[in-house]
Amino acid sequence: MVRLGFIIGLIALIGALLSGLAAYRVHEQELAIDGIALARAIDVHASLVQDRLTERELLARVASGLFRAPSVIKANMLQPLRSSIYAFKTDFVVAAWVARLKPNELDAASKELAAAGFPNPAIRSYDDKPLDTHTINKPLDVLMDLEPRNNVTRAFAGRALDDYPAMGAMLARAMAEGKPISSDPINLLRPDGPIGLVLAAPVVQEGASTPVGFVTFSYELAPLMLTNDDLSLFSVALKDPRSEDGELVASDRGVVSSRRVASDAPAPSAVRTVTFGNRDWSLAYYAKTNAVRRAEQTAAIVGAIGLALTGIVCGLFGYVAYNNLRLSREIQVRIGFERRLTAVIDELNHRVKNILAVIQSIVTRTLRHGADVDVARELLIGRIHAMANVVSLLSESQWQGVKLRGLFEARAIPHADRIAVSGPDIAVSARAAQSLSLLFFELASHSDEGLSLVGKHPHIVAKWEVTGEEANAVFTFRWEEFNTSEATRRPDSDFGLILLDRVAPEALGGTSKRYFTDASYVYELTAPMETVVDMNERDRTEQISAPVRQGR
Repeated sequence: MVRLGFIIGLIALIGALLSGLAAYRVHEQELAIDGIALARAIDVHASLVQDRLTERELLARVASGLFRAPSVIKANMLQPLRSSIYAFKTDFVVAAWVARLKPNELDAASKELAAAGFPNPAIRSYDDKPLDTHTINKPLDVLMDLEPRNNVTRAFAGRALDDYPAMGAMLARAMAEGKPISSDPINLLRPDGPIGLVLAAPVVQEGASTPVGFVTFSYELAPLMLTNDDLSLFSVALKDPRSEDGELVASDRGVVSSRRVASDAPAPSAVRTVTFGNRDWSLAYYAKTNAVRRAEQTAAIVGAIGLALTGIVCGLFGYVAYNNLRLSREIQVRIGFERRLTAVIDELNHRVKNILAVIQSIVTRTLRHGADVDVARELLIGRIHAMANVVSLLSESQWQGVKLRGLFEARAIPHADRIAVSGPDIAVSARAAQSLSLLFFELASHSDEGLSLVGKHPHIVAKWEVTGEEANAVFTFRWEEFNTSEATRRPDSDFGLILLDRVAPEALGGTSKRYFTDASYVYELTAPMETVVDMNERDRTEQISAPVRQGR
């Protein structure tokens, strides 16, 4: 009996040791898997939010670049842009034209609002109090047009935004920096309206040095930054820039509210920073479940099962239970991956819609009234071909960017065999590649128009270089067509001028200039390398495309 008890005790001891070991491994695996799944889900969510913000900012840039009206004192300035705006994105709450009016222009603006049928055409403050226009001695930022027009939005026409703290500060900064600027979170349309953001893009007309007004787009904050799946591993909150200890959160119905974070409150699991309107926004992510407690509970269950059994049966049962738990976690990780993959596919659909919107803009500008049909057809085919080529190159590289030399292939631009290309072999970002592809096609398509100075086709030299240290490196591109002059070269189209002088430089955050020498035509583009390469965009794409590791 003593020997039997010793054997039973030895088996029980072995079973306890095996159970303890299994419980320890379960605890560590649960913590590791939960940490990996939570971190990856947070990175995917932050990347998708940044892509949404970038698309909305691009809409504002394109809309501001398309303004061509000679006068800004109009109440229908958004009329030419309505089809393009709705083709690009339709989730904005209100799009508006804010004109910067001089004191002597206020009466004319009031008459224009009355002619447009707005209910209160008087120039007044933001809180709807009338202003004495004869005592005003400085320019005012007056809301002149809105989209959509309904009973609520029409009442805002004619209001000056200078005395509204959130909007006035935003417009002043956009005026000073000449870039799209985002406002602080504010209530939209009414004092108790949904909390959102307003993005203002300055409009600078040709020949002017200061903005003549602003195109603004307002968005609800919930779908813009705080949307989240009910089955996700975390909840998300936006750090309120108006308060050091404040946060903005969205309910299940998308209602955004503010809350104050106590000093002894649990810290967020992770914080990610996104950029919108030349401002940084901090997203705080809180895990919905306590991973440590969950791991401890799972380990305790495994240990209890092991202690309840004896010998090899106890160890075998603990081993099988452990493997079943691990398999369950792997299935959960796989389900989470499928959800993220679906989200990535949805985001890809948005990108395709954006590309189609760009193509629509190309078609509209190319086939404008009065254009030669044959010339327009060739330009249209070429521009769409250039867009298709760069999308193909980006797809081959999984949207990691493309080599700059690849944009000069014969299938991308016409007469590539007459272009002498030189420069370092650098890879440009997806955003830069799309702008540069259209830019190169526009330059190459015009280089073949007419005869050169000596009766031959112009010889073209395209070269680029990178100067300066890494942090302050500058990308310089130069396009020069020899044996041509202003008399022989066909003038650039309206679309070409917008692309050469506004869209391409603004997309890269740089500047451009074009001029004729005695025997050549020159176009130069200068931009910081950080926007040409855009490592942030590449890192986000790598995180989305990286495979999910199998749980151990």
